[in-house]
Order: sequence, then structure tokens, then C-alpha cells
Amino acid sequence: MTGFEARRIAMVESQLRPNEVTSVGLLAAMRTLPRERFVPEAFQGLAYMDEGIEVLAAREDVAARSLLAPMVQARLIQLAEVTPQDTVLDVGCATGYSTAILARLAARVIGLEPEPELAKAAAANLAALGLANADIVAGDLLGGHAKAGPYDVIVMEGSVPDVPDKVLAQLKEGGRLVTVRTAAPNMRQGKAYLFVRVDDEARGVAHFDAGASPLPGFAPAPAFTF
Repeated sequence: MTGFEARRIAMVESQLRPNEVTSVGLLAAMRTLPRERFVPEAFQGLAYMDEGIEVLAAREDVAARSLLAPMVQARLIQLAEVTPQDTVLDVGCATGYSTAILARLAARVIGLEPEPELAKAAAANLAALGLANADIVAGDLLGGHAKAGPYDVIVMEGSVPDVPDKVLAQLKEGGRLVTVRTAAPNMRQGKAYLFVRVDDEARGVAHFDAGASPLPGFAPAPAFTF
């Protein structure tokens, strides 16, 4: 057993199982997928810590991007109740770790990523792992990806102050969307929400406290005031 394999098992046993992650398929996916592949080389030794990891530093006109902490990642996906028949949209997939997990659980996964270098890395990571049922598309997160929809599940890989109607409309009847919703833009701490679309209306319910880096593009533009 390699050092990374031992850390992966420790992550499952010390972070996921004690925090109500019980899905057998999800635990198996996170026990076997090499999270160290999806983070910068300098951070590989920290790949299995109980925190989010920055995969893209902030620069002019580009927001910093991070993977969710493993426990938050696992509980969000579990909340969505992904089945082997589902088509999933993974919004803000970054380097593709979340998309890889979902590809182990669903029939088809679309990873949506606006930053070209992250989208390229995600596609390469999925190809290296032989995950043929997942694709990466470049595009604005705020608009979702209606072309491949509607979806059984949408997972938003970061915090948002609200979910746009345009994204909720891409759910099938009975479809589920999970996200970390905050009280104001650019906050990290909030509540994990599950939205379910019933009779052409998606309603959300808070389930547990969660923290996540904000997804870019979801903060409203500043209003002009006199």
C-alpha cells in the first residue's frame, strides 16, 4: 500500500464515515480515486486533509478556485442521491475530481468549467483514469449547460448566494440540485441545500451547515447609487 492509498483510506474512515456518509458506492469511489492527481504538485501531500485545496490562484479578472473539502464533497453528492441511470451536470468542476466521483456513480456526467486551464486539466485527468462516461465543457457557470440537459442531478462545486432560475430549469421533473447556499455573495459559510423540481417548480430545503469557496460569476453586479 502506498502512502497516498493509506491517506485515502484514512480520509474515508476519519472524515467521511463519522460524518454520516453511508453511501457504499460513494465511499468506494472516494476510497479509490487518486485525489492527489487533481491538485497542484506542491499540494499533493495535503490532498487528503479535511479542507478545500486551492487549484487556481487568484489573478486579475480570475477568481481563485478550490476543490471542496472531502467531507463537504461527499455529503453534497450523497444528498443528491445519484443513481446509475442518472445524467449529471457538475457546475464548476475545476480539475475534475468531483466529476470523476460522479462518473463512478452515474450513467453520464458533464463537467462545466469556465477557466480554460482547469478545463484542460480536468479533461486530461478523466482521460488518464479511463472515465469514458464523463466529458468536460467550457462555459459560463451562471448559464449552466442546457445543450446536454435536462439533468437528473446538478451539483454546484462551491458556494452561491442563490441558484439562477436558468440553472434550475435544466433539471428534469424530479431532478435534484445540491449546493452550498450563503446569506450573501462571496461568503464561504452557509447551508447545504437540496432543490427538487416538481411540477415545473424547484424548491430548496437546507440540510446541514457547510463551507465552500464561492463559485465565480454568481455574485450580482454592484448596483449604481447616487
